[in-house]
Amino acid sequence: AYVTPELCFNFHYFAIRKMHFVMRAKAVAVFPGGFGTMDEFFETLTLIQTGRMERVPVILFGKAFWRRVIDLDFLAEQGTISPGDQDIIDFVDTAEEAWDIIRRFYKLGE
Repeated sequence: AYVTPELCFNFHYFAIRKMHFVMRAKAVAVFPGGFGTMDEFFETLTLIQTGRMERVPVILFGKAFWRRVIDLDFLAEQGTISPGDQDIIDFVDTAEEAWDIIRRFYKLGE
């Protein structure tokens, strides 16, 4: 397998790896997963929400899965997230839907 040299990194600590992963991202695609997935997903949301990283599309693949796992409207109603924080995330089922979100976010042509 070929790895682009300038995109090959080795990290001793997981936290540093996560930081470099999201800081280089132009979009974040999250697929159904467990605690590790949730850790990276929520850290990304926190960094965007607090302005510590530039906003990028955060796309959750598998609407049925993610809508059962997290209820953003409920969190907003309870005051645990700010109104509008739900807009950081998009739910999709297909790559085409994800590409449309990315294209609109970056104002790319057809």
